[in-house]
Amino acid sequence: MPEGRPVNVPDDGLTTRQRRQRPLVVVHTGDGKGKSTAAFGLALRGWNQGWRIGVFQFVKSAKWRVGEQTVLERLGRLHEETGEGGPVEWHKMGSGWSWARKQGDAEDHAAAAAEGWAEIKRRLAEETHDLLVLDEFTYPMAWGWVDAEDVVRTLAARPGHQHVVITGRRADPRLVAAADLVTDMTKVRHPMDAGQKGQRGIEW
Repeated sequence: MPEGRPVNVPDDGLTTRQRRQRPLVVVHTGDGKGKSTAAFGLALRGWNQGWRIGVFQFVKSAKWRVGEQTVLERLGRLHEETGEGGPVEWHKMGSGWSWARKQGDAEDHAAAAAEGWAEIKRRLAEETHDLLVLDEFTYPMAWGWVDAEDVVRTLAARPGHQHVVITGRRADPRLVAAADLVTDMTKVRHPMDAGQKGQRGIEW
């Protein structure tokens, strides 16, 4: 896309403005680092545009905080105090289950995932947010805790103007096929390959 111009312009009857303003489904997947970081960066851009931001994080622990959470929550408070930017909500879905498969058994994790997806569906139907970040959401689909077909159908039928970003490894091929923007993060090299553990400011 030289100079930001698309190579092909579809004959879809839409104006340039209408086509530009289409709500997007974005997928950040792959084994490389940066999937969530890119999604949270997009949330920062959206906040600056006054968008209503909703982050739904499927994480290792309900007590685990990434640096972006602190920043975005503070920006949410700034919006409440001054009207600058947009409102921010950050939710950890369920009781803190994740790909680590700790805290509870598989049935507990599956139930928490289903509950989390049901809440997201409600918010999509009510058009609560302008941008939804579903962080690490590929995993419950990969494990069969959330029906990928239901996710694809729900996103395709979502009303209004709602952008949705989904992150995580091994994104379901049906989700990839339905998305408007897909980035596959490819790992070339990582400090952990040389035995280095994660560090503050880089991993969290």
